[in-house]
Amino acid sequence: MKRILIVEDVAQTRRWLCEIAENAFPGCSIEEAASMRGGLAAAAASADFDLALIDLGLPDGSGLEVLRSLKLVCPDAVPIVTTVMGDDAHIVAALSAGAEGYLLKENPADLLTAQLKRLADGTPALSPSIARRIMEHFRYTGPAADPEEELTAREKEVLGLIGRGHRNVDVAASLDLAESTVASHIKSIYRKLGISSRAEASWHATRMGLTLNKPGEPTGR
Repeated sequence: MKRILIVEDVAQTRRWLCEIAENAFPGCSIEEAASMRGGLAAAAASADFDLALIDLGLPDGSGLEVLRSLKLVCPDAVPIVTTVMGDDAHIVAALSAGAEGYLLKENPADLLTAQLKRLADGTPALSPSIARRIMEHFRYTGPAADPEEELTAREKEVLGLIGRGHRNVDVAASLDLAESTVASHIKSIYRKLGISSRAEASWHATRMGLTLNKPGEPTGR
């Protein structure tokens, strides 16, 4: 991760997140924003962020707006929510908006650093309590039928690759497909699994045993 955007209104917390990011990714370049408008401006001004740590409760609006904007202008960036709000409503809203991770600021710095480092392996950055809540959410709200059986062999290949952290362009190159075809497969996968983010896709891919790297295959981003 070379370029990182941190959107956090509390200056002390922002410095703390900067230290965590620097420890996880030595030599990275960090841009800071203290408001929703600042985050939107940063996202609009640059299309080469690799990672974004975004607070939800900003003084002038929701961090979800920054997240959605970043997904549009910088689709290869990994947006991760960093917040104190760990209830189901906020988790589901963030994942639905495209968050690829959800970290609670109540966790110690070394744990958050470790979670960010695991992004290189294609593992979503999720606080342990958030991972448990996501599993509980699927357990109680998931469809009665098994949608995984409806995935085609090609869709399972695509799911395995994005579950390992590959970008659409990397999936296309690995499978010798057009990037637009990969996007269509991902849309179909999301529809069949009833999901809307790569964090959820990675969870399903891991559960289905699709995330083991094949010999000679690159690991993640």
